[in-house]
Amino acid sequence: MSEVALLQVIGLCIVGIGVAILLFIQARFVRVVGFVVIVLGIFALVALGVPQMASLPPAEEKFDVASIKTAADMAAIGQKIFFSKGQCALCHSIGPSESARCPDLKGIGAKLTREFIYESLTQPQAYIYLDFRHEGPPKEYPARMPYINKNPIGLTKNEILSVIAFLQQMSGEPITVSPSEIEQAGSPAQPAAQPQKVAALIPAHGR
Repeated sequence: MSEVALLQVIGLCIVGIGVAILLFIQARFVRVVGFVVIVLGIFALVALGVPQMASLPPAEEKFDVASIKTAADMAAIGQKIFFSKGQCALCHSIGPSESARCPDLKGIGAKLTREFIYESLTQPQAYIYLDFRHEGPPKEYPARMPYINKNPIGLTKNEILSVIAFLQQMSGEPITVSPSEIEQAGSPAQPAAQPQKVAALIPAHGR
């Protein structure tokens, strides 16, 4: 007997006990308890009758370097990463969306350079948003973007370049990311870029 079936049997027993109390017990307080038991038992049976779905993490896209021949191949992989491992679609949309919590990325590849996109993904706190929509000094809003190259997302440089290729392609722009930039397994890793100072205040750039 499965766990759900066992719980359903227990729920039926509880409902039966409640019905028996209402039929054979005259004390008011005990009858109220019996009624509450029946309601809770029925509620549990209904809840157990709802099909159960296992909560599984999204499938992780594998970055197959050998399959990359063109920039379009990188964009195809970047699209998969955008909607899966990269978790970009959890906050951003491509096109208007009422459920998106962050800026629409449609056409972003035509508005921003690949260098700026890369930096926005790996050093999101390097820039701040200045709000001039009121009197007095502008209010500062640091970016709420996570570091896409660190845990828990942890995209590799190859994966980030592929996401940039996807953003450029879906914006109708030429893909400036080249397959020759893909780091092969075992190749020496490039040194990490040093964080920039936040002193350089940049006006709103779509974040």
